[in-house]
Amino acid sequence: MSNPLLADFATPFDTPPFHLIQPEHFLPAIQFLISEAKKEIEAIKSQPLPGFENTIEALDRSGKKLGVVSAVFFNLNSAETNDQIQKLAREISPLLTEHANDILLDQDLFQRVAQVFDQKDKLNLTPEQRTLLDKTYKSFVRNGAKLNPEQAEELRKIDQQLAQLSLKFGENVLAETNRFVHFVEQENELEGLPEGAKEAAAQIAEEKGQPGKWAFTLDYPSYIPALTYAKNRELRKTLFFAFNTKANKGDELDNQQTIKDIIQLRHRRAQLL
Repeated sequence: MSNPLLADFATPFDTPPFHLIQPEHFLPAIQFLISEAKKEIEAIKSQPLPGFENTIEALDRSGKKLGVVSAVFFNLNSAETNDQIQKLAREISPLLTEHANDILLDQDLFQRVAQVFDQKDKLNLTPEQRTLLDKTYKSFVRNGAKLNPEQAEELRKIDQQLAQLSLKFGENVLAETNRFVHFVEQENELEGLPEGAKEAAAQIAEEKGQPGKWAFTLDYPSYIPALTYAKNRELRKTLFFAFNTKANKGDELDNQQTIKDIIQLRHRRAQLL
């Protein structure tokens, strides 16, 4: 099966060809691109004495296609998700987290970066090159490159847990957003709303099986005009409260424990680093 994610995007401005991409394309593409990125890292490590071009620039260029495909996937997961994509996210996220850890905790690679960093004042770097070098070095240090093996292993476990918890948090917020709808039956309750916003609300209501009414969701094109223009205080209050208490109602989508778990893990991560 040809995979459009692995081909060059023959589209204006190299935008992703969404009309060709199917959910089943993502996992094999990301697995393949991770293996290709690993080869790029090994090639960097096999170079002779480390320098800016053969280490820092090469590292910056590595994994570019993986970054593009990952960005396409997680944008879809945020904006146009479904059960299949969310299931894929739970498979893909640990792979990407492990890959990132493999790079940032690679002691041989870090030693090359550190050697270049230590001689930066002698390399006659441009301001842009110096910035890239500083950011690269700090990225390694801030993600565990100086930890001992036991600490590094704990960091890996924390990062995997954080990746899963972050997905769960986002899934709950999105599910709450998608299930909320507020119907209005009297047009006089929409005073102040532009005609376009009222027409959109009427269309939403019809799509929800309530023709002749107006409906508002927590999606920005519905939510923002209502809060901005509606003179009906109760309507604004209902929408504002629903928007700002997403996944915080004590039900199956509640994120309170997830937030506590994320905070505890981030705190421990900070202690390690």
